[in-house]
Amino acid sequence: MGRIKDGNMKKTNVIKAEKLTKKFGDFTAVNAITFEVKKGEIFGFLGANGAGKTTAMKMLIGISTPTSGDAEVAGFDVYKNAEAIKKNIGYMSQKFALYDDLTVKENITFFGGIYGLSRTQIKEKRTQLINELGLQEVTNELVASLPLGWKQKLAFSVALLHEPKIIFLDEPTGGVDPITRRQFWEMIYKTAHNGTTVFVTTHYMDEAEYCDRVSIMVDGKIEALDTPKELKKQFKVDSMNDVFLKLARG
Repeated sequence: MGRIKDGNMKKTNVIKAEKLTKKFGDFTAVNAITFEVKKGEIFGFLGANGAGKTTAMKMLIGISTPTSGDAEVAGFDVYKNAEAIKKNIGYMSQKFALYDDLTVKENITFFGGIYGLSRTQIKEKRTQLINELGLQEVTNELVASLPLGWKQKLAFSVALLHEPKIIFLDEPTGGVDPITRRQFWEMIYKTAHNGTTVFVTTHYMDEAEYCDRVSIMVDGKIEALDTPKELKKQFKVDSMNDVFLKLARG
C-alpha cells in the first residue's frame, strides 16, 4: 500500500508546538515537545501506551490546558482560542466516537448539528456518506449492531462531515482486523490527498510506514522525528518496529 504524493502540496504549517508541557502534580506527562505539521501531511505520533501521546493530543485539540510552552492549531492559539480550534478540526478516538444507542442515520444527523451544519447540508452529507460507505441497508440500525470495523470507518467519516482542516485520530485502528486496518488507511490517504492534515496516534509500528513523517515519544519526550525512510537509515535498521525498540531500550 502506497501513497501518491502531491507535488503541489502547500508546505504551510497547520500545527506548531514549542516546548509544550503538561504536568500532573510532580509527574510530567509531556515534557517540552517541539514539532510542526504541514498542510496535507499524514503525521504519525507514535509511542508505547503511557508515553504521553494522548495527553499531548488533548492539549492540541483544546480540551486540556498546557502547563507551559506554546502551540497553534489551524492558526489558533491553544490557550486563547480553544473553541475555535474545536470548530476547525475533526476528532476520532478508539474509545468514544459514536453513540451506540443511536442509529447510523441519527449519529450522522446528531454530529452534523454539533458541527454547525444546516439541515440541508446534513441531509446532503448524510446521503453522500451512506452511499460512499455502502451502508444503505443498515442506515436505520443501531450503531451498536455494526461490526467494529464498520463503526471505525463510519466514525472517521462523521469526523470529516464539516470538512475540517485537520483530523486527529487517537488509536483509530485498535482492535480491528488487518484487512479493516488496510481499508482504514486507504481512507486516510484519500483524506490527506484532498488536503486535510491527518494527525494519527498509534502503537502499531507497521502503521508508521504509511506516514509522511513520524515522531516517536518515549517517557513524555519526542526522541525521534523524521520520515520513516530516514529514521530507519539513522538507526541502521530495516523496520520502524526496530527503530522503536532501539529507542525504548535506550
